[in-house]
Amino acid sequence: MAAGKEIRTKIKSVENTRKITKAMEMVAASKMRRAQDRMKAARPYAEKIGRVVAHFSQAHSEYKHPCTIARETIKRVGLILITTDKGLCGGLNTNALRLAINKMKAWQGEGIDCDVTVIGNKGFGFMQRVGANIVSHLTGLGDTPHLEKLIGPVQVMTDAYKAGRIDALYMIYSRFINTMRQEPAFVQVLPLTPEAAMEKREEHWDYIYEPEARAVVDALMIRYIEAIIYQAVAENMACEQSARMVAMKAASDNAKNVIEELKLVYNKTRQAAITQELSEIVAGASAV
Repeated sequence: MAAGKEIRTKIKSVENTRKITKAMEMVAASKMRRAQDRMKAARPYAEKIGRVVAHFSQAHSEYKHPCTIARETIKRVGLILITTDKGLCGGLNTNALRLAINKMKAWQGEGIDCDVTVIGNKGFGFMQRVGANIVSHLTGLGDTPHLEKLIGPVQVMTDAYKAGRIDALYMIYSRFINTMRQEPAFVQVLPLTPEAAMEKREEHWDYIYEPEARAVVDALMIRYIEAIIYQAVAENMACEQSARMVAMKAASDNAKNVIEELKLVYNKTRQAAITQELSEIVAGASAV
């Protein structure tokens, strides 16, 4: 009964796979809760500092930060791409990478060059394969975002903007909607505008700076860049765990269905073999 033995081997293999996917689903569910709490805790600060920076960018101050001044012509842009380090999280990375490559093709069609900073191993490998101009990257973030690791690669882009090597800076990451839904987001980081900070106001006012406008504005811009990058990475991590939990649950359910189908085939094969043996015994007895 060689066919039955092969089916039993397949059933055992699928059962072992289902154990792995079930364990990964439980681990992702545990990590998802912590990632969501971290993301939700950081959101109010990121939103508030975005509004504050949008306000002072429109104020009639004696000092204008370079990051608030839009360039007349766009010849080169920077893109910060945030993905995961690991796979097995459904189409999360695929959607973000598809959005990134579409934007890069659109810029290329307009004659605009693009520099890329990649956070996450999946995005880094993809950008290497497509031949993008990667100026900095960061992999191996783990399950918790650390700001001191993020500052270096991102500062390469902000320094390039201040030096005039790029004329605009954008970011692509996965925005967390709910456990079942995550969307790729494309946002403008620099130059800072009220639209980029999602803050539109008709009235503007001046501020009184202490000790001076340059010191306050420079420090605030640094905090703003750090806040939005940290928030984007935190959201991407929450999306990763949610997507992985859903993907592993679907894999476990599919494995269960496959096991049931294989058991049905095995029972049919076994019953056919028994029926054939009985037929041979009866035929032999009749011949005698």
